[in-house]
Amino acid sequence: MFQPLTERQEQILGLVIRSYIEAGVPVGSKFLVEHYDLDVSPATVRNEMASLGELGYLTQLHTSAGRIPTEMGYRYFVQKLLGEFRLPLHERQMIRHQFHQATLDLNQWMRLAAAILARTSLGASFVTAPKPRLNRFKHLQLISTQGRLVLMILVFFGGEVKQQMLTLAEPVPQTRLSAVAERLNLLYANATHEEVLPRMSHLETLEEEVSRLILAIMRRADDRPISDIYRDGLVNIVENEGTRQAVRVLEERTLLANVLSETQVSSEKGVQVVIGGDGRWEELKDCTIILSQYGVLEHFSGTVAVIGPTRMAYGRNVAAVRYVADLMSGFVYEYYIEEIPAQEVRVNADEVSVSE
Repeated sequence: MFQPLTERQEQILGLVIRSYIEAGVPVGSKFLVEHYDLDVSPATVRNEMASLGELGYLTQLHTSAGRIPTEMGYRYFVQKLLGEFRLPLHERQMIRHQFHQATLDLNQWMRLAAAILARTSLGASFVTAPKPRLNRFKHLQLISTQGRLVLMILVFFGGEVKQQMLTLAEPVPQTRLSAVAERLNLLYANATHEEVLPRMSHLETLEEEVSRLILAIMRRADDRPISDIYRDGLVNIVENEGTRQAVRVLEERTLLANVLSETQVSSEKGVQVVIGGDGRWEELKDCTIILSQYGVLEHFSGTVAVIGPTRMAYGRNVAAVRYVADLMSGFVYEYYIEEIPAQEVRVNADEVSVSE
């Protein structure tokens, strides 16, 4: 929980953070009074800055230096002082035009989203491909190959295809395999792995063997924390001493999956801002991640994000993540429209939350 601040303290905290983000040097009381034409004396501002330091919102590198924001200061700024920010109209038009120029191709849109976010934020970006909350069975094929070997092709809604070889106890003719596939296609139509198991009673031996393999494949697919990852702008943070370790987050799938699972608990949270690793990830100690889910609620969703130093342009980067997430939501709806029941596309622009 934040310590309560007076209106004047909030004003001074906001000015210190905006000045530090812009110039990257500690901010003094005299600078604030002169630069922002404040109607109080430098001594008054200095006292308020001292109070903000005691409350944990500002700090000093040494006694005679000006102040810089702490992680708590940045969190307060983002949650309470940032206000509404939109990218300039010409930038929004340019970004939208770039997406509209792209073909309706998933890989191209993922790469484009990552490139736009990296360029806009001057940091690094990552985009995860949309995946369903739970995969649903769409179609099964069983193809006799050689002797007792059978190729099983399993298709999920959304287009993902899984192939696996099945070794039977004895050779089975293709006509029998096709009949088994046809029955299971009817039995498991549109089912999640949770719905497949109750339907597996009263099956013949071959049908049960194939069904158990289907169930195992679907469970593995659902347990996969993230799908394909598209990255851009890594050079922007590799050259920064404070954010160099964050590259590890983008390169290690397990670590990235952990960050995403703990920050995006709910698809309803809109844009989220994680500052300083939230005390949980040492690799993000000097970094901020701004991220949002995109997609169609309860069907297909992924994540768009920027990552950079804690001294970043929060308003601009939050706006960029929100805008790209909304464009990507529209793309997902168009791309998967035949797979999705009629419903509204979730919009990510309602809220900005800060992990505490």
